[in-house]
Amino acid sequence: MTLPVPISRLTHGFRDTALFKPRSVVLLADASLPEAQILAANLGGGGFHGTLHAVGIVAPGLSSALSVADLPETPDLAVLCLPSAAQEAAMLALAARGCFAVVVPVAAPEIAALSARTGVQAFGAHSFGLCLPAIGLNASLSHLHPKPGRLALLCQSAAIARAVIDWAAGENLGFSHIVGIGTNQGLGFAMALDWLARDAAAGAVLLDVRRIKNRRMFISAARATARTRPVVALRPGGRQGDASGITDAVMEAALRRAGVLRVDSYEDLLAAAETLARVRAARRVGPDAVAGDRIAIVANGQGPALLAADAVIRGGGRLARWGDAAATTLSLALPDATSGNPVLLPPGQSHRLAEAAALLAAMPEVDAVVALHAPVAGDGSVAAAAMTAAAKATRGAPVLLAWMGQAGAAWRALAEAGIAVFASPEAAVKGALHLAMDHRNRAAAAELPPHDVLRLTPDRAAVRRILDTARAELRFSLNEDEALAILAAYGQPVVRGERVADAVGAAEAAARLGFPVVLKLSSPDLPRKTEVGGVALGLEDAAAVEHAAHSMLARVRQERPAARLDGFLVQHQAGRGWPRAHELRLRLGDDPMFGPWISYGRGGTTSDFEPDVAFDLPPLNRTLALAQIRRTRGARLLEGFRDLAAVELDRVVDALVRLSQIAVDFSEIEDLIINPLLARGGEVVALDASVRLRRDVPPGAALAIPPYPAELVHVWQAKDGRELLIRPIRPEDAEAHAEAFRQLTPEDIRWRFFNQLRSLPPEQIARMTQIDYDREMCFVAVERQAEGRGRTVGTARLIRAPGSDTGEFAVVTLPGWKGQGLASHLMRRLIEWARAQGLRVVAGQVLADNRPMLRFVQSLGFTLKRSAEDEDVMEARMEL
Repeated sequence: MTLPVPISRLTHGFRDTALFKPRSVVLLADASLPEAQILAANLGGGGFHGTLHAVGIVAPGLSSALSVADLPETPDLAVLCLPSAAQEAAMLALAARGCFAVVVPVAAPEIAALSARTGVQAFGAHSFGLCLPAIGLNASLSHLHPKPGRLALLCQSAAIARAVIDWAAGENLGFSHIVGIGTNQGLGFAMALDWLARDAAAGAVLLDVRRIKNRRMFISAARATARTRPVVALRPGGRQGDASGITDAVMEAALRRAGVLRVDSYEDLLAAAETLARVRAARRVGPDAVAGDRIAIVANGQGPALLAADAVIRGGGRLARWGDAAATTLSLALPDATSGNPVLLPPGQSHRLAEAAALLAAMPEVDAVVALHAPVAGDGSVAAAAMTAAAKATRGAPVLLAWMGQAGAAWRALAEAGIAVFASPEAAVKGALHLAMDHRNRAAAAELPPHDVLRLTPDRAAVRRILDTARAELRFSLNEDEALAILAAYGQPVVRGERVADAVGAAEAAARLGFPVVLKLSSPDLPRKTEVGGVALGLEDAAAVEHAAHSMLARVRQERPAARLDGFLVQHQAGRGWPRAHELRLRLGDDPMFGPWISYGRGGTTSDFEPDVAFDLPPLNRTLALAQIRRTRGARLLEGFRDLAAVELDRVVDALVRLSQIAVDFSEIEDLIINPLLARGGEVVALDASVRLRRDVPPGAALAIPPYPAELVHVWQAKDGRELLIRPIRPEDAEAHAEAFRQLTPEDIRWRFFNQLRSLPPEQIARMTQIDYDREMCFVAVERQAEGRGRTVGTARLIRAPGSDTGEFAVVTLPGWKGQGLASHLMRRLIEWARAQGLRVVAGQVLADNRPMLRFVQSLGFTLKRSAEDEDVMEARMEL
């Protein structure tokens, strides 16, 4: 079919502002569809600030036209409520008019293909619609007109969307955005999250996620959004699709890496929304405040207070403790109340609940206050009025209120005052714990890791030979000795062993390795050799080895006659002696939605039944790997417990980082299990491993988080002969980046940041060093120092806005490196990267009085013009 508009216009016509800041909207509808009447009524009755049109349906508030071509203006946004057979013609007509954004609330089985052919981008199919209450746009299937507010909801389920909207109306909460992703065949979560990351109108973001299309774009956009506001995610149906719970655990790991709070139920989603929409975590300092889970309880009755205390402990939080000075302050202010935690008010003083909560909120030892009010004759309205007044004046830790009993006028007054109010002590505590978890997740996502990096020099060629040999032999399960050889190629210590053909060879190999030994059957058809007696431990002499080999063969031939046998693996037995070593299990697996994942937990023959397992996504650095280990309950055992040895934790961390690098380097490995990884003291040795290969390596095997682009690392020589290492920035550069800023002159700082900054805050350093290599690049020039650490002497950065083909650059070098050609080299590397990423324009802003930079960019081929918005700024631009 011939397109009626130029292909360049189809490719580049879509604008996200057409979706989220439309000035004109058209409804294209078949009036016989039940959704059409709902959409028409909602559009016409929403109070939209722009113009509304309709084609195919007549409704109040919408001006009618016979066709898209007859519309009096080009609409920014279209709502497509048509049978699937009529959708292509409608999208072609919209493209011809210059409208490239649509919402599809009905079935549209070919929507992805239609978007590709027409250039019109769609939310849908089966989208709940789009609500932007601040501008009166209700292009949705909602049963209510949502009020304006700061909640943002991105949903796949229309039923969940209606339920959340209904709940929010009762809680006096409004929305900045409601976006129906639908079946996620068209525009998805990533595009909407990218918008929310930049829109100051949005506060807390709620996600109803069943399916994502592009794992990298989703994680990147979610992380960008979570940097500046809370993001909460619910995944319906996760356990139904995978009863083992691994899929759910992997999703939680992915969301944690992005700084997103994952909740397990609809009730939890509402509790998190109530909390995060109304309160903000207190900024506490000190090591004890990192978790954000020190909760103080104040109540007008002992029973509710005890229920709340139990809920704190059961939920993994901590009851806040305060010193004698704080207890004295409480006693003076509330002489008849208890001064411990929980704080109990005496009978007749329920009206002082707000005062007590404010005192607790001001304590530095408290991260959140849970105030509990049980009904008391005659004082409900007084207590509610006091809480309402206190909400406007309280500073410090957030206060969450459980207003028990029948909701009424007092409840509504509290909600309207912006107080996070719940119906039970347990619900209020859950809200406080959600606040703590959101605090931890977002802090971890922005954590500044130490400079320490595990430097790997793997023998990738050896691994490639192993994998190619297996594929040539049409094998997709490797032998154990091949699996261990892959680990050894990455520097992981493995137990010494030999593969032999028969029992006599096994005895000879055992003598060479040294007794005692372990004997194992080698067979690709027996992944769990212990189930058929295929493993013998503690063999002390050659005769014992031969006897064990013959017994194994006889048993397997009887129980598994079809199993292919490839001889035996003989290994020196490690880990014997006092104290006893730990058996750990590390695994690299694959998830249909988020791709490769890594798990850590206790190992041994019963590890499949061990629930104490932590998951994360590669790539891992040492900071992330250590955090993964510490998320398990068994992490404390590594410090030494009874007859279990203490372990140098760094060695286990290194094993996880090595496994992560294998995932980065060889995407054809679908499953790799190390079990057990024996750990005792500084000895961490892989005793057994298995590897399964993918039959095909689909594009979906890509990591959800871009790996470090090591191929861009190179050495550069300055004019005076000094050498620098030029490489992409990494999170571990945080300390060096901050130090480099301190070395800049005040003039350089003003020219680079357009402001006289005294220092870079930790949040900004995290943002500048923890980058998404798919959408941003920062090259650092590192001067090697005698003590082995590097000193950053120059940086060049290019940031591409989501969905844009333009990148914005910035470059700076330390004073001692000016005039050496460093800035020019860094900029040329940036331009090369921009071309490789498909960018069309590199642009930047330069202060008009920064004459050296203006001359510099002109020498590189940039054109200059004065900014229309600020006469003190020049805009530099290069077409690629």
